[in-house]
Amino acid sequence: MKITALEALVAAIEEGSLRAAARRIGTSQPALTKLVRELERKLEAPLLDRNSKGVIATSQGQVLFEHAQKVLSELSNATEIIHQMGGQMKGEINVAAVPVAMMLLIPETLRTFSRAYPDIRLRVSEELFIEQLQKLRKGEIDLVVGGIPEGLPSGEFIIESLMETKMVVVAREGSRHLRTKKLADLANESWIYTGTSEQTGYASRLFEAHGMKAPPAGAVVNSTLALLALLGSADLLGLMPEQIISHRFGQNIVRLNLQEPGLPLTVGVIVRSGSVASPAIRHFISHLHRAANQLNK
Repeated sequence: MKITALEALVAAIEEGSLRAAARRIGTSQPALTKLVRELERKLEAPLLDRNSKGVIATSQGQVLFEHAQKVLSELSNATEIIHQMGGQMKGEINVAAVPVAMMLLIPETLRTFSRAYPDIRLRVSEELFIEQLQKLRKGEIDLVVGGIPEGLPSGEFIIESLMETKMVVVAREGSRHLRTKKLADLANESWIYTGTSEQTGYASRLFEAHGMKAPPAGAVVNSTLALLALLGSADLLGLMPEQIISHRFGQNIVRLNLQEPGLPLTVGVIVRSGSVASPAIRHFISHLHRAANQLNK
């Protein structure tokens, strides 16, 4: 199969229009139609359904579309890596970061990395950790910066530790919980869970570490911004990396002085072990370590 034909099919399905697809890849509509029909003849299957509104993928076309996307992405990555190995530091890095990394590590890393490599485009997203790992497995992102979870499949990822932190119990200023000294006394209070469910939340892990069942969930959120907003508006409890409390985003949030220690958490960078890390990615990881070292001073 010709790469140009796969590009034509991908463009047609993504654009939903042969005319728009032709304009996108810089060819004429008849030439693009010819490329797609060559694919259909080669595979002996229809790939596009054509109607008055444009085109959509057939079931066979959808299968080829998904695989073609991966092929084209891998070829693009290979081209970038080869150019970077020759000293042409151009390309793109897709980074997914959890909130603590987004607040404490990413800003300084972006500042120094972008200054050193201005022609490398950076795409940074904040998502739930489970979603990040799924995208990393699919190759949709290049690396994850976040807490290192337990039980990662052996050999699937390469992990580098960046910093140590501690998830500590917090509440808003003036909360009735601030005088509490024992975690057990908070077992029946409402907590904010950060994650996809109560089972994945740090609060569950903290209580389990001290031999207690998980406390009731007053809310389940998927971002630190939502956590901060709820803590500030209601007398709820939550867990937060201790560095964020002293950050400007942590204003009006107070750490409870409990007898029990917080929940240890290692923040690191994760990449797929089966992929070749480009020079740009290796340099980005170096700048992450530099930002972490400054934070740990």
